[in-house]
Amino acid sequence: MFPLSDYLDAAVRAAHAGAAILQQHRTSPNDLVIDHKGRNDLVSQADRESEDVVIDMLRQATPHIGIIGEESGGARGAELTWYIDPLDGTTNYLHGVEHYAVSIGLVAHAGASDAMGNPLAVDTPILGVIYDPNREEMFTGMHGVGAWCNGHRIQAARIESLAEALIAIGIPMRDFSYIDPYFVALKEVLLHSRGVRRQGSAALDLAWVACGRVNAYWEQGIQSWDVAAGTVIAREAGAWVNDPYDPKASWPESGRVLAIPPALKDEFLGLIQPAMMPVFNR
Repeated sequence: MFPLSDYLDAAVRAAHAGAAILQQHRTSPNDLVIDHKGRNDLVSQADRESEDVVIDMLRQATPHIGIIGEESGGARGAELTWYIDPLDGTTNYLHGVEHYAVSIGLVAHAGASDAMGNPLAVDTPILGVIYDPNREEMFTGMHGVGAWCNGHRIQAARIESLAEALIAIGIPMRDFSYIDPYFVALKEVLLHSRGVRRQGSAALDLAWVACGRVNAYWEQGIQSWDVAAGTVIAREAGAWVNDPYDPKASWPESGRVLAIPPALKDEFLGLIQPAMMPVFNR
């Protein structure tokens, strides 16, 4: 049986520590060392220092668990792996846009036991912590237990029509190979929803689905550490969260993600899949 409450406490402490590093650097942004990992893919000194402190704290508290971090890499554990994004929303952060977060997710691998002692058939995110230091909001979720913001239980919005939905999206900024079919699909979303928002933090998009601020989140071309924590938080709040182009996926580890109330899933998939399925299944 996983001591999920102990793991949650460790992740919350680590998220606070990582965020303290981020906020400290915000006072002297011109002094930050910034590197380019790829086109429109930045990493700063703040990312690296935040990840270092998060990893150090998690290793001390949970030495038996594998760790994969965005900046330092790492290795999966035999049964459990932490997925860490020390600064989700780096571009926002570097431009002074106060919309970013520390994201820490725990994934249990197939064959491991869940919190009730039952073996898991597939890899499953079982714990998530997303901390927004600017709003001082701590989003947490535990598989089979629930989701919370600052200790208050949260729930995804219960709406029955996509026409009533505000959609968070990600626009491809690194891989432009599928930009044309993406805009075909996006046009359909625009025509059939209340509107879209491109906010620049996958973790917070998932957290905001969980608490009902947006009604769905759709993106591709991101990474597993961007969505590991948010997947369990949004699922525990009642959203369907997975890879919209792979029905066999157990969670959106591919970085292709749709989080949406179950009542809207089929309608939304019907809008995006005609254009996007040929891209990701060729």
